[in-house]
Amino acid sequence: MKIIDAHLHFSDIQSFKDTAKDISYIDYSSKGLKKEFDDNNIIMGIGMGLTEESMGGFPDNNSQNPMGLDLEESIPKFLVYSVGINPIKLSENKNKELIRIERELEKDNVVGIKIYAGYYPYYIYDEVYENVYDLAKKYNMPVTIHSGDTYSQRGLLKYSHPLTVDELAVSHRDINFTIAHFGDPWIMDTAEVIAKNPNVYADLSGLIVGDKEKVDRFKNQRLYLEHIQRGLIYADNYFKILFGSDWPLVQIEPYIDFVKELVPKEFYEYVFYRNALKVFPKINKLL
Repeated sequence: MKIIDAHLHFSDIQSFKDTAKDISYIDYSSKGLKKEFDDNNIIMGIGMGLTEESMGGFPDNNSQNPMGLDLEESIPKFLVYSVGINPIKLSENKNKELIRIERELEKDNVVGIKIYAGYYPYYIYDEVYENVYDLAKKYNMPVTIHSGDTYSQRGLLKYSHPLTVDELAVSHRDINFTIAHFGDPWIMDTAEVIAKNPNVYADLSGLIVGDKEKVDRFKNQRLYLEHIQRGLIYADNYFKILFGSDWPLVQIEPYIDFVKELVPKEFYEYVFYRNALKVFPKINKLL
């Protein structure tokens, strides 16, 4: 089975490096990622653009738009990416930042936009983002929105609640939005938003952080599996669910096995592959 990893990271972020070294025990490099891809028949990954100007600064208010992938000097050919948006810089110099963002959206390996709700103190329907959504519409780019818990104690959860996506989806029906991490821990709220809105999807990335031992422990916890499955069953639409790993926060192979426990086998091809082709239409031209 071919797989597209619709949510991972390839950025020079100190907290990602620390997690890779001390928690998930992975080789956080293009070489390490290529091996995990090859071992699991992953044909493409979609990186979420993110940068920090100072070590340990994530979420960094000083990061310029658009945020890209900067772990190494060049982006591996098997990765495309969604450009990250820093609304603080956007509010300080809107025209300059929008020019930069639009230039990035014109690149062949850019397939979407990423909004870091919770990491920056703006609701996703704030006026600061409106011109970004105009660009998403112009270039037919999906918008992935961080939702749920934040991987930083400096994040503010009120901005990352998945119910905020409902207002955005209603006001921008011509843009597809993906709720990252299935909005965990607000699984049922996410399920309702994707069930209600035809232009809202969700990915299953980042539900566990750790190595194979950690993933297997959670995979064998019936209550945790049911916590996620309840939302999937309520939404009742596996054509709107995407696989993502959130690498380097987790080893990919055991995480694939974990997601297979959540999704009925008859929908594997859609969750792991076909749905990404639908949500990120540009990648159809790149495969």
